[in-house]
Formats: sequence, structure tokens, C-alpha cells
Amino acid sequence: MSGQPTGQPTGGSSVHGPSTSMPVAGLVPAPRREHAHADLLVRNAKVFTGDPDRPEARAVAIRDGRVAALGDDHDLAHLVGPETKVVDALGRRVIPGLNDSHLHVIRGGLNYVLELRWDGVRSLRHALAMLREQAGRTPKGQWIRVVGGWTAEQFAERRMPTVAELNAAAPDTPVFVLHLYQSALMNRAAVKAAGFTRETPDPRGGQIVRGRDGEPNGVLLAAPSALILYSTLAKAPALDEADKRTSTRHFLRELNRFGLTSAVDAAGGFQNFPDNYATVMDLARSGELTLRIAYHLFPQTAGQELADLKRWTEMVKPGDGDEWLRLNGAGENLTWAAADFENFSEPRPELAAGYESEFEQAVRLLLENGWGFRLHATYDETIRRDLAVFEKLAAEGLFPGGNRWLFDHAETVSAGSLDRIAALGGAVSVQNRMSFQGTAFRDRYGPEAAAHTPPVRAMLDRGLTVAAGTDATRVSSYNPWVALHWLVTGRTVGGTALYPAGNLIDRETALGLYTRGGARLTGEQDVKGILREGFYGDLAILSDDYLTVPEAVIPDIESVLTVVGGRVVHATAEYVGLDEVVPPVSPEWSPVAHFGGYLSRGARQVVSVAEAVAESEQHRRWRVARGSVPDTTPSFVDPCFDH
Repeated sequence: MSGQPTGQPTGGSSVHGPSTSMPVAGLVPAPRREHAHADLLVRNAKVFTGDPDRPEARAVAIRDGRVAALGDDHDLAHLVGPETKVVDALGRRVIPGLNDSHLHVIRGGLNYVLELRWDGVRSLRHALAMLREQAGRTPKGQWIRVVGGWTAEQFAERRMPTVAELNAAAPDTPVFVLHLYQSALMNRAAVKAAGFTRETPDPRGGQIVRGRDGEPNGVLLAAPSALILYSTLAKAPALDEADKRTSTRHFLRELNRFGLTSAVDAAGGFQNFPDNYATVMDLARSGELTLRIAYHLFPQTAGQELADLKRWTEMVKPGDGDEWLRLNGAGENLTWAAADFENFSEPRPELAAGYESEFEQAVRLLLENGWGFRLHATYDETIRRDLAVFEKLAAEGLFPGGNRWLFDHAETVSAGSLDRIAALGGAVSVQNRMSFQGTAFRDRYGPEAAAHTPPVRAMLDRGLTVAAGTDATRVSSYNPWVALHWLVTGRTVGGTALYPAGNLIDRETALGLYTRGGARLTGEQDVKGILREGFYGDLAILSDDYLTVPEAVIPDIESVLTVVGGRVVHATAEYVGLDEVVPPVSPEWSPVAHFGGYLSRGARQVVSVAEAVAESEQHRRWRVARGSVPDTTPSFVDPCFDH
């Protein structure tokens, strides 16, 4: 494994570098046979392969980036040579690398180190403390951005912060806090930095909330379009090119931390091609990607969509690239007029009459040029109108025509629409947006409608290709285990039960949506998604056994060692130091440099202890104020030792 560190982790190692004649993790290296030896061998593992022909193994050997063999430890002993790196999994669960089928990974990477992540934070008190601390190190002219991955339901307080709390935490530093697709909160400094005044008009589909004096009060509402939220966020300073590169590398490593080895980038607003793709393309050229990315192209300007799509079909074609970075098609929007909105706090938007004409031209252009596409559609009303266009083109032989296409989201898709999708050769990519917005949906449409939103079980029963993802980073968290928990339990991040047993799926099926499902969407089902000889050597050793742990533990699972193409791209616990070196986070004041990304289970435990101490001190002060106890400074020294 070229470029891998060979030093030993502290505390004793179960992973070994170049071998000698001494036993390596219980295996004696065979005589040198360079062509036959593995580059990496994972042994003493509970391997779930995802392969129905061989669902289990105890060891996996990888050579030249591909799985060379699976079997028992003894079966693969002959593959250990002088240069083989041997990993003792210590009886842990090993799974194929995860694949998020709808992740805004390119855009997320360009901004990752600028963002203060509240993902996994369990109290608003802690979230505001993070904000207050970050305000102390953020330089003048920069903003503090909390962008996605959280909801008020996850906090013990069960509420959002107030603008007053943002002002108190950061009186002089602009603060922008995005909450789902619904709203954003800004402190006074951010309102000023964004240039909002009493004269600023409300944009179409959005609202700048104002006080009695007519001045903006720091609340932005998507009504129902989130464009007001994203366009305001875009006013904040961006990174320079060098820091975008570093930011992307750290974001990919953060995804590797959870066992992700692939993602399908869904493009999105404010992601221009080729400009905003330059960073990942540069990383691909230099061999520094640690996540396989299949990307899409999304027209950015209303009225210019057909021209953009035509230009792209003349520049590139799906499949261009390699196993690390490749074009997969167009979307998730083809034309802006055909896109609905997913703000469940607002009524379902009515799309403009007659959008089908331009939409049909876009679909025809793509299919005739051999392009597949993905299509954002939240509501069945949108899906039915789109399907009518596809059925018209099917009469001309364009559907099903061998081009991969799918609907994204499809929360309220009907049984009839699923039948039509199947007949046209389509697929569906579902995301756990209901983990974060499920309560809002239930409150608006009722528990009966929420019970099958989306109807994952019905999709699978029809034999449709279904893949799973997160739609991170602006709303849902990028943590795939939160999404897998939702698929298995039907619960929101706040614990609200949405689905009956009939719309739940078992753990192995859910894992299949996160491995084989994504591979099918990119036409790579013959090389990834399972652990089988000849497939990519992508796997994760898990902190907890996903297949057996209590359901409540699933969101806290992480990978202790992630391998992509035989490269160790993430390593912790017993394997610290075995992964590839990544440059330090830059700029130094970055929230990620101080808080990291998703708050881990261990970090939450530390925070809980600190909050308990703080609450105890607050209670003491309250009792002092009431005269219940004397005002003495508490001692943390046991009086037995104070002599």
C-alpha cells in the first residue's frame, strides 16, 4: 500500500507494517511471491459481505485496490507476504464501504471548515456555548455559519435559539444559523453584513421578517422557497483556492470517519460547472481523493437551462473520469420551473402551468445524447406531471432506453406513480429528511399521511432500484448512521415514531440501500457495493456491530478503520496513525479545527458532565440568593486531605 504509514500505534498494535519472518498478527508470512501476496489483509473479523452467494467471512484480502479473496483466517494465511499490511479486527463487524446516493459533497467540501456544526449536539445550551467560544476566535470580516445537520427536536430544550441569544453570544461577529428548509436566524451583525435594511424588498418566495419599526429583526423565512436562505448565505466570505482544497480533504475524511467510501453528488444551487468542480478534479488528478464521487450537473440560471444542458452534452459524457471521480448525468434539477420545494412548514407549492414544454425538451435532449438524469421531486403531484412527460417520450421509444434515471426524495409518491416509474425503468433515491422534518410534516398533513412518507417498503416490493442517502449538508446531517436508524426504526432525531411496522425495513435491507443501491444508480454494481473477489477493496471496521446492537445505538456507530481501494483513509482506536496524513485544518480559526465535525458519543458524554457541573453551580448560586446557604466558594478538595 504505497504511501501508508508503517509506524505502530500507541498502546500496542494489531495492525502491522512490512513483515519479516516473525509472525504477523498470528500469521506467518509466506515465501516472497509478489504477484500472489495481498497488500492488505483484514482478519479476525465478522465480515458481512452483502453478497448473497457468500454473506459472511472472517477475513478479507485486498490486492491492487480490489478484493483478492475472502474466507477464514487460515484460508488466507498464504496471502501474507513481506509487504502485506495485516489488520486484526479484534472480532469487530466489517461491512462494505457505505455509499451516500444523494450527498452535496462537492459544495459541502468547499465550505466545510468555515462551518460550526451542531450535528449530534444534544442541548441548546452547549450549542450556544460553542457559538460564544467561536465568536472569540473568528477574525473581523468573517461570519460564523451554522449550516444544516441539526433540528430543534434534538435539543433537550426542544426549541431553537432566539435572535437575542445569538446577539448575546456574538455581539460583533456576524452569525447565520440555517434551520432546515424553513428559516434562518441572523444576529444584528449579520443583518448589517448582509445589507438588509427596512428598504430591502422581500424576494420572491421568501420573507425578511421585520419588527414594528420596519427594520429586519434577524429572521428569514422560506415561503416556501429556500432561495432567500441560500442567497443570503452566499454573501459570506469564501475560502481561497488553497483552503478550499484543504477543506474538501477534511470533509472527505470526516465522511470516511463514518465508513463512507463513495457518494453520488447531487449538484445543487450555487454549484457551477466547471468552476466549483475544480477542487475535486484537482484532488482526483493528484490521487488525494479518499471518497469515490459520481457527480451530476445542475443548470444554475432560470431561462438558460437548455443552453447549459446542450453545451454540457457537447463537452462531456456520462462515464467520463475513473473509479474515483466520474460524471453520472444531469440533475437534480433540469429546469427550475419543474422543481418543487421541500419546506414542510409551508403548504405544498403549486408549480406553474405549462412547465412541461421546456421540461420535455430538456429530457429529450439528454436521452438523445445518451445522458441519464436525477430529478428532485418531493410531492406526488410533481411526480405525476413529470411521469406524463416521460410516458409521452416513451411512445417514441426513449423510455426505457438504457439511460439511468431516477426520482430523488419522493416523500409523498403514490402507489400508482411507483408502478409508472417501474414501467419506465426508473429508480428512486430516498433520504432521511423526515428524520429532521418529520414532525413538521405530521403536524401539517397528519399522522396517517406521515406513516408512509416515503413508502420505502412499497418501492422495494415493486422491485424498484432504491438507494439511500442524506441530502446533506444544508439540512440533514451527513452521518449515514442517523439515516440507517431512520430506515430501521422510523423515528426522527427527536425520537418521534412516524412509521408503522409495514413501512420499516430490516437492518440488512437498509444496509443494502446504502451499499448496493448507490452502486446501481451509477452503473457500478459489478465493481462495488459488496465484498466479493474482483470488487473494489472498500470496507469499514465498525465501532459497534450494526447488525446486533440496540436500535438506539445505531446513530452513534462510527468506523474505527476505513479502507478505500486498499488505502487506509481513516483510522482510530487501536489503529491510530495508520491512515494517510492530511494537512492541518486551515484557516487556524476554523470551527472544525477546534470542535471537529459531528459530535461523537464520547464528546457528548464529556459535555454532559460539564453541563451537570455548571447546573450544580447555578443551583448553588440560586440557593445563596435565597439565603438558603452561605455564600462560600465551593471547595473541590476533600477535607480529609486538607491538613
